[in-house]
Amino acid sequence: MPRRRRQARREERQAGRGGGTAPTSGGAEQTTGAAGPTGRAATPTRYRMREKLLSIGDDYFIETADGRRAFKVDGKALRVRNTIVIRGLQGQEQYRIQERMIRVKQTMVIERGRQTVATIQKALVTPLRDRFTVDVVGGAPLAVRGNVLDHEYTITRNGAVVATVSKRWFRIRDTYGVDVMPGEDPAFVLAVTAAFDAM
Repeated sequence: MPRRRRQARREERQAGRGGGTAPTSGGAEQTTGAAGPTGRAATPTRYRMREKLLSIGDDYFIETADGRRAFKVDGKALRVRNTIVIRGLQGQEQYRIQERMIRVKQTMVIERGRQTVATIQKALVTPLRDRFTVDVVGGAPLAVRGNVLDHEYTITRNGAVVATVSKRWFRIRDTYGVDVMPGEDPAFVLAVTAAFDAM
């Protein structure tokens, strides 16, 4: 009997301290959702882009904000075919951007593996404002809000931000920044922004 009483007292003391409840994974409760597992907003990756890639004519490396090389723009394709080709650091082609004339509208086509993955068209809304439409093959279209000419705009899909573009993040001439949200294909997003810039 005394042994049973002592065991009962120990269990009461543990219950009073909350020692009988197992912690959740990581020792703390986690929340999930659009903001991420910690409840904080997802952090985008910032890339540094040159304006008017078609006018460069030489190889150009797209870097992250901290100076790490991420992609290469093929200078030969720029010179010979007036085409923007974005490659991985090992040389593999990621996306190809070319101009087409479709129904008299200025159009840029983004290809991967010689297959069209997106079509971008520009329409003049007012003398000072253009409207861009981005139709993605097999996916939802992208919407553009802001001033593309001044490189201050946001790209969204079904109302969710895909990327944000701004010149204010860098003090380097003819340079703008692209914040790509997690889960997006950065090479494709950069191809879209390069297409806007070439139109």
